[in-house]
Amino acid sequence: MLLGLKKAGFDRVVATPHMRPGMFENSREDLLAAFNKTCLALSADLTTPAFPAVGLSSEHWLDDVVLQRVSEGTGVPYPGEHAVLFELAPGPFPQRLANRLYELRRKKLRPVLAHPERYEPVWKDAEVVEPLLDVGVLLQLDVAALAGKYGRAPRKAAEELLEREVYSLACSDAHKPGDLADVTAGIEALFKRVGEEEARFLLSNGPAAILSGNFDLLD
Repeated sequence: MLLGLKKAGFDRVVATPHMRPGMFENSREDLLAAFNKTCLALSADLTTPAFPAVGLSSEHWLDDVVLQRVSEGTGVPYPGEHAVLFELAPGPFPQRLANRLYELRRKKLRPVLAHPERYEPVWKDAEVVEPLLDVGVLLQLDVAALAGKYGRAPRKAAEELLEREVYSLACSDAHKPGDLADVTAGIEALFKRVGEEEARFLLSNGPAAILSGNFDLLD
């Protein structure tokens, strides 16, 4: 998968395995151990230069248990520990969602919301993301949505959010090598949809700003 992402144009890949109690029982220690084993295997491979640089984070499920972990420093923020990635259930947004995410900023962590185009409330009304934007939540596009991987509604929602210019970055969200065809098609659709300058910002400048903590570029 790393070789495929490199071919698709990614020079750096941050793995974001799920942290979701009851489904993906991944602790910070578990993920660090697995990542270190992966890095060791990559360093032993003579084709290492063909791989993108790698980093580790986690896609944190938004519930009280995981929020507590992040607040206590046992989540896995993006490298640099300036921002943290969250995901939601596909149905109605939790109560006080914006307030709960804003609390992370008091911990000096910028919340990033994974694939908003895949949430049902956004399909019905894209305005639902505005309260999140107001408290500084950054939105991350899953480019495969533009290729229709998840169906018509997420694709249309992604196109509308792009039209509103509310995304801060775009990612692959690839889970297996078989996902790479949709990632490549999604990147092509992104360039066609918004043009080269904006597409490169979402794929390169936005992610770099999050990893460096240079949020002035995104606000």
